[in-house]
Amino acid sequence: MDRVSRVDSGVPHPARVYDAWLGGTDNFEADRVAAEAGLRAFPATVKSVRANRAFLARAVEYLVAEAGIQQFLDVGTGLPSANNTHEVAQAIVPESRVAYVDNDPIVLAHAEDLLRGTDSGLTGYIDADLREPGKILEAAARTLDFRRPVAVMLIGVLHFIGDEAEPYRVVERLMGAVPLGSYLVISHTAKDIFPEEMAAFARAMNENSAAKVTLRERAQVSGFFGGLELVEPGVVQVSRWRPRSEVEASAPAVLWGGVGRKA
Repeated sequence: MDRVSRVDSGVPHPARVYDAWLGGTDNFEADRVAAEAGLRAFPATVKSVRANRAFLARAVEYLVAEAGIQQFLDVGTGLPSANNTHEVAQAIVPESRVAYVDNDPIVLAHAEDLLRGTDSGLTGYIDADLREPGKILEAAARTLDFRRPVAVMLIGVLHFIGDEAEPYRVVERLMGAVPLGSYLVISHTAKDIFPEEMAAFARAMNENSAAKVTLRERAQVSGFFGGLELVEPGVVQVSRWRPRSEVEASAPAVLWGGVGRKA
């Protein structure tokens, strides 16, 4: 069965809901219904989503230009948009390697056509779920050299992993497989930023999507960086992580974000 034929258009998928928020066209009616429900609960959702993308770009720029990282494991890729991980990294160091991971067939179909790397770089695509770290690591080894530092990117994906799936152990498994000098980058929807609006947002998303959202507080998100050295300014609102301008810093982002180094 080909990938696109596996799509259930009647069940919202996080990547396609995200695409709907960004004004994309790779989504279905069910995705748009879920996206609208989220917007009614938190009208600044689109601004927050864009702030999250900006955080991704700044984090990758830091990792390549300042930390010397040239390999990325990006789990929960989403549909191609501006400033994808490989575009940011390879614009600085063309030899950078990126392994993308997602479990939506539409994402992977687009990835093959749109997420092209440079001639000297390498980009791979893995059909897997974050709850399958072993499968991810085995497949990523075809693109990445795990003898050298890797940045594990978990951008806007951990809030789809409920506590029953042991998300902290999943992160530990991924970080246990990468060598010293590697990094972890996380953004995670917050329970304690605009708490009333976000409680309504979570209810709306969970009533309209099969992918349930688990909001977490700053201390809980910080817990994912256990044993790592946090890069300044630590775990902060994503719009406040090394913003380029006051406009970026003032975005109403409802996600905690941080970057940690395995030392």
